[in-house]
Amino acid sequence: MPQQTGLYGSFNRFLERHLPSGLYKRALIILIAPVVLLQTLMVGIILERYYDNVTRVLGRSMARQASFLIDQYEAAGRAPAAFAELQRSAKRRLRVDVQMFEGQGLPAQAPLPFYAIFEQRLLQSVDDETGRNFWIDSNAEGGKVEIRVELEPQRIISFKFSADRVRWSDTQLIVSVLLGSSLLFLSIAMVFLRNQIRPIVDLARAATDFGMGRATGSFRPRGATEVKRAGQAFVDMRDRIERHVEQRTTMLAGVSHDLRTILTRFKLELAVLGDNPKIHPLKEDVDEMQHMLEDYMAFVKGDGGEEAMPVSIPELVSATVDTVERERPDSDAVISIGDLPTEQVSVKPNAFRRLLANLLSNAVRYGHEIQISGLIEGRKLVLRVDDNGPGIPADQREDVFRPFVRLDNARNLDETGTGLGLAIARDIAQAHGGEITLEDSALGGLRAVVSVPI
Repeated sequence: MPQQTGLYGSFNRFLERHLPSGLYKRALIILIAPVVLLQTLMVGIILERYYDNVTRVLGRSMARQASFLIDQYEAAGRAPAAFAELQRSAKRRLRVDVQMFEGQGLPAQAPLPFYAIFEQRLLQSVDDETGRNFWIDSNAEGGKVEIRVELEPQRIISFKFSADRVRWSDTQLIVSVLLGSSLLFLSIAMVFLRNQIRPIVDLARAATDFGMGRATGSFRPRGATEVKRAGQAFVDMRDRIERHVEQRTTMLAGVSHDLRTILTRFKLELAVLGDNPKIHPLKEDVDEMQHMLEDYMAFVKGDGGEEAMPVSIPELVSATVDTVERERPDSDAVISIGDLPTEQVSVKPNAFRRLLANLLSNAVRYGHEIQISGLIEGRKLVLRVDDNGPGIPADQREDVFRPFVRLDNARNLDETGTGLGLAIARDIAQAHGGEITLEDSALGGLRAVVSVPI
């Protein structure tokens, strides 16, 4: 796929680097990000408009009440009795405290910060309604708002409005409703999304298990139409592969039986001829032909449909080492077993034993000191087979895994020289969902690293 360039490509690469890798987390971000942005904008717009309207109405109301009380006081001739009645009426009807200050002027008005929207609205309203000099304190004692208006020099009338007249208290309710509804809808969406993602996760798990040779019989396609179609395609593919493997195994079993029958007849005919030195080469050729036939069958057969099961790696390695040493009684190579994981690991025992036997046979053929060790790295079993032989050049290490390819030093040959030893080993490793790589060994020769998921 060509590399994307420009701003769009840079944005995509940024997302790939910083977004979570899981589909569920990515889908949640795709779902939540627009909702959060939309809610933020809506809350901002609604609260701004609501707050603006409320502060304008509250400021105008207080200014008009103050102007009305001043007009009432002046219409009564500014008499002391009229002022006392005005105080009682304002307290009882309007819940406004009215006071008169004689012999003092207005305090200096402190500068208002830019975010003091209510105070700015109130200043404008009082100025429009009274047309007099005034002073405002929005944080008076008791949480009240005090408006002082100059009736005449050295004579000030003060109005104190209660807190519920100047502060709207619905902000928390509105924000709580918006946040609560958002969390409710997001929770429903998360549950629904998880149910939609689960069939995809099940499909990926079934594909992984099938690639590692594990049973996937419990998998059933479900979910959305597209996911169900992908699941059904996987089931059809799995069934075709299993039928193909079964038919191939049956065919190979028949071919192997027929060829072994012929080889058996050859051996019987040679046995009838007696112990004649002239027929020794013929017997060796028949034995070699039988070994080659078994190797070819093992390569084509692969793991033979063997089921994976929990095994003890130390026991499996020890048994394989005994087999290799028993098959090579004339070899002076020393095989040592290092640290190995003690956990039970699910593999195909016979196939995995053959994998190790091929690696050990190659090491024994060209090295005198062989060491096998292993460990669990994350969710992978890693086994290493080291030898002190001549090794393989780095540029030829991949070639040795190709079937029937023989290098000059023949490090990829099996017992019969067919060139299938490492090819069979890699085929078995890949049937487990793993891989085999070759490296330089600390012993001076070659290191074969087997890595399979567990």
